[in-house]
Parts: sequence; structure tokens; C-alpha cells
Amino acid sequence: MGYRYETTRDDYGDFASGAVLRSAPGFPAFPVRLASEVFQHALDIRGGTKPMVLWDPCCGSGHLLTVLGILHRRSIERLLASDIDAAAALPLATANMDLLADGGLAARAVQLTERAQRFGKPSYAAASAAAGRLSLRLKAAGGPLPYAVRQADVFDPTALAAAVGDSEPDLVVTDVPYGEQTEWTGDHAGRGLQECFPPSLRCFGRLR
Repeated sequence: MGYRYETTRDDYGDFASGAVLRSAPGFPAFPVRLASEVFQHALDIRGGTKPMVLWDPCCGSGHLLTVLGILHRRSIERLLASDIDAAAALPLATANMDLLADGGLAARAVQLTERAQRFGKPSYAAASAAAGRLSLRLKAAGGPLPYAVRQADVFDPTALAAAVGDSEPDLVVTDVPYGEQTEWTGDHAGRGLQECFPPSLRCFGRLR
């Protein structure tokens, strides 16, 4: 695909999964440059300048929302994350999105520095420096970002409505399971994507 917004190949190493942002087996990270391109394309379609409520209903590790929150803080009012997997996905997503809270990235930098000193691994020191840079970037763009992480089956409209609550999303952005590294789970997994999202919302997944 051709890029219209992220036309420069910047270094996104600070967003690498498993460094500042947490990761785990079975939770692939969405490419950062592509995520930013898709988000900016969605902004263009939406129009206006009012900050939006952004929702990922298949959030997994929360990597996608956390990255967009840091990169595009000025355009986002609030983040919503939901996933059916309460045992593995939601704790991981919460840990990543906690980085967007007041002092979250600074605390992560301290934690990584302590690990670097304890284990003598340069990778921890490099990740600590990355956390510091991301903290400055978030602060310059508007500071801490409100968010919520909730459990919901993406095929269950009642559960989705409860997950959203009174924060009506302006945009849905997600990387849906394609059956390669991740799979649909839950009682409604075979019902199809057409029942996932209200028609008024636009859903952007990985471009293939």
C-alpha cells in the first residue's frame, strides 16, 4: 500500500513490543507505522478537530491503543480497550495502558533501570532510556490519557454495550484474529464479523 500520512520511515524502536511495552507469546504487535497511517486516514475520513474516543474491541495486549495514544495524544480524548480473554489479555493490556497514566512511563523507566543494574543487561538500560523518551513525548503532546480496560466478547452486543458504557466511541480500530498467531474464541466465535460493530462505526483492521 502507498502511505499518505506516514511518508517518512521513522525509527519506531521505542515502541518495540517486549521492551517498554509488555508482550507475551500469542500477542503479536501491530506495525507502528501502519497503525499511525491507518489512524490518520480514519481522522481524515471523520473530519473535524474534536478529540475522539477510540475503541479497540479485540485489544489483546493493548499495544495498538498504547502506541496510538502516545503518537496521537492530541487527537484522542479517551481510550477504550476490551477483549474476551480476562486471564491473559486484559492484565497485559492494563499493564501497557497504565503507561499512559500520570507517571506511568516514568515508573516504567525506573523499573527497567533497576533491572539493568540487577541483571547487568544493556537491553534493560536501552529500554529505560526509551521509556524516558516516550514519557517526554506524551507530556509534550498533552500528558496522561484517560482509558478503560474491560472484558467483552466482540460477538456479544450486550457485553460490548456494557464495556463501552457511557463513552460512545467515535472510532473503532482493531487488529482482528486471522487464525495465524491468534484465533477467535468464545461461544459466538463462528457468527461472523458482520455482527461485530454498529453500522455507525468504522472498523479498520490490518490492510492486506
